Amino acid sequence: MVPIRCTLGLNALNLFTAAVQTGFGPFFSVYLTEQGWSQVDIGFALSIGTASVLLLQLPAGGLVDMIHHKRFAIGLALLLIGVSALMLVATPTQGPVWAAQVTHAIGSCIMTPAIAALTLALCGHAGFSERLGINARYASIGDALAAGLLGALAYYISSRAVFIAAMLLVLPALATLPLFRISDSVDENDHPALLHPKKRRSRNHRPWQIYREPAFHVFTVAAVLFQFANAAMLPLALNELTKRTGHSGFVVSAAIIVPQIVVALFSPLVGRLAQSVGRRPLLLLGFTALPLRALLFVSLPAAVPLVAMQVLDGVSGVVFGLMIPLIAADLTRRTGFLNFAINSLALAGGLGATLSTTSAGWIADTMGAPAAFLGLALIGLLALLVIGTLMPETRPDKPLRLPPAVAAA
Repeated sequence: MVPIRCTLGLNALNLFTAAVQTGFGPFFSVYLTEQGWSQVDIGFALSIGTASVLLLQLPAGGLVDMIHHKRFAIGLALLLIGVSALMLVATPTQGPVWAAQVTHAIGSCIMTPAIAALTLALCGHAGFSERLGINARYASIGDALAAGLLGALAYYISSRAVFIAAMLLVLPALATLPLFRISDSVDENDHPALLHPKKRRSRNHRPWQIYREPAFHVFTVAAVLFQFANAAMLPLALNELTKRTGHSGFVVSAAIIVPQIVVALFSPLVGRLAQSVGRRPLLLLGFTALPLRALLFVSLPAAVPLVAMQVLDGVSGVVFGLMIPLIAADLTRRTGFLNFAINSLALAGGLGATLSTTSAGWIADTMGAPAAFLGLALIGLLALLVIGTLMPETRPDKPLRLPPAVAAA
């Protein structure tokens, strides 16, 4: 049983970290526009951030695996994100902004696997899936609340206030870390990710051994295809709606909020089902929603139908988001390098997303938006076929017993 203070701590940690990250979304471009930046310069700064995330995924995952105390890793990530916000506020010129993008990328690449590792240490492998769902619920709530708060600050004060608020939100996130005492809530023999890094290395296990797992390669391909089909879908739909109607302001907000509502409502249920019925049935459900949504977008829907279709985005998003750390934990039961595996899958998804926006934009410009949506639907269908024909069930049949070890705090 997880102590109540740890449960409340995880809830608050996920809520506040999501709130902090919200400030670095669309507000970033708006802020630089207010500072007189050209669209070319803004695009280059965004590209630096994207490239940094891709390049830093594997080193950051390996770093978190090397840090025994996961609370320290989370604290480091929060401080880096806070520093990046400070740099944006203090000196919004090219050099500092580029440095802020790299700093933020480092913090973000550390944060996601570190929270997953802390969750595994608290709940054990058997309880990992349900707790991941609860994590997603509070992250979704934090994202939605912060979007409203930061939007109000940007409207009534300035976009600079958004990043000041992001810095301040780091403080309550840091305040949750003393609540966690891992050793009194988890079986330290539950998963090799809980071993001290020295003991893990003494067993002659290395991070790259995850690449010897056939199921890992299957899911990696599926992750690339999933993000290839998904990343460009909503931006393209909103762009086409704007061209036809001349405005889409409230639709943008609604199209983002609807999937968040789905995630907040159903993530814990999906987590429980992943443990009771297995990973594969839920993967099939989530990956089926992706091409279906793309096919519905082929009709170039009006505002209300478009927003309603975003329910499917919530379904596929909650499944995909939960399965990355969960399948990574399943496939590292022998080696324990959980965080390296998580960031390897995140890197694959990031590459797919990068290809998605460029490819879909080119097809839409040359052949029309319906052709682009049809292409995305075909990619999504291919991802579904990969899961349906090649992906095995990874849920463990029985608990893993390890030599005595000290759990990661």
